[in-house]
Amino acid sequence: MTREIHPNELQDLLELYLHLHEDSIPELTQHLQETWSTIINDPNHHVIVNEIDGKIVSSCICVIIPNLTRGIRPYAFVENVVTHADFRGKGYATECLNFAKQIAISQNCYKMMLLTGSHNAKTLNFYTNAGYNSTDKTAFIQWLE
Repeated sequence: MTREIHPNELQDLLELYLHLHEDSIPELTQHLQETWSTIINDPNHHVIVNEIDGKIVSSCICVIIPNLTRGIRPYAFVENVVTHADFRGKGYATECLNFAKQIAISQNCYKMMLLTGSHNAKTLNFYTNAGYNSTDKTAFIQWLE
């Protein structure tokens, strides 16, 4: 079942992120709790999960960003697309991305964007098959310390 996350599922999400690029679960500090509260209470910030048999197996983030161009239409940014290693290749992440797309459409977004650090052809084909392309724009990233 694909849905938005419940506020009490932070620990499950952090455990899933071990299959993204994290190597440990952060300590449950006040900073973590305040950050989670900010995310979960922001109507433009959507944490989408796919739950199978009571376990969150896939997720993505969809942030709706207000915009002053393109007819004052917002756009959506997708980040942290992840599926638990034991559940990959079954369409769960695609369902999360489709859910994000429906949110973006309902918010009158004119585009959706995502970035990936992967150069794996399988991953890139996954995003292409999900409707994204890497030809319209060039992404630049500046990492901040």
